[in-house]
Amino acid sequence: MNTLSRRQLLLQAGASSLLLGGLPGVANAVVTAHAPFAALEQKAGGRLGVAVLDCADGALIGHRWQERFALCSTFKLPLAGVVLREADQGRLQLDRPLRYGPADMVPHAPVTGRHLASGSMSIAALAEATQTTSDNVAANLLLRELGGPAGLTARLRELGDGETRVDRYEPQMNVVDVVHAGELRDTSTPLAMARTTDRLLNSDWLAPASRERLAQWMIATDTGLKRLRAGFPAGWKAGDKTGTFMGPGVDDKYNDVAIAWPPGRPPLIVSAYYEGPGRHDHMRDQDQAVLAEVGRLAAAWWLSRQPR
Repeated sequence: MNTLSRRQLLLQAGASSLLLGGLPGVANAVVTAHAPFAALEQKAGGRLGVAVLDCADGALIGHRWQERFALCSTFKLPLAGVVLREADQGRLQLDRPLRYGPADMVPHAPVTGRHLASGSMSIAALAEATQTTSDNVAANLLLRELGGPAGLTARLRELGDGETRVDRYEPQMNVVDVVHAGELRDTSTPLAMARTTDRLLNSDWLAPASRERLAQWMIATDTGLKRLRAGFPAGWKAGDKTGTFMGPGVDDKYNDVAIAWPPGRPPLIVSAYYEGPGRHDHMRDQDQAVLAEVGRLAAAWWLSRQPR
């Protein structure tokens, strides 16, 4: 089983680099600390984790990339990908309906709520709703089909992700206080999520049609238009999966995992996890703007590396 692990921490001229190994193609890959992300965190307050991967050559930059953050709904991207993988392997039939009823309903069910009267949706429709609208009921139904949160985590290990873990169903899985409680449940690192996104969309782990389907679902997702995608240049095609939580006893969480395709070039993957400086009962545009600035900084770094 492939795993993602820390081999050596280097400190050079005030910047840190992390040597990685275990995933195909990442032996001796180096993550370089990017000072503008640290400056953004200091200006905005809170805690910011970022990993940026240039898929052209594997170059990586980040900030707090190896620290754990609450997944929130970003887990739904690999969940949808794993469902497609199960179909590719003949273990799931995407057109098979899954039945559900009032007892399965939890908050935020924009698609499953509309179909409650009929009492079922196909696995494919549930996976699409999970990714594009972050439907919590759809995610829970798919998790159960995979053997629960542990079943999804096991498949992530097969994918080569040794960090990301899913332990609970929606919405309980969002109640995570990593910093003060040392919580491990339902967490990942920005680097692990960037690498997992790369493997889902840029490797043969999924069949070509499934990779394209997942990418189109990400592009169709509109929950992150004020986050990473807002910082990418207008001419770039992009898709993402957000995660958000405001609740009693934990700091606000604004997350986003995105892929962007500069015209005629291999894609750029950005994984950003932001714990805002406070606890509120509603989303704030100034906190979403922190992730938009991450997107802008990531794009500026990418552009600085292009031949002139």
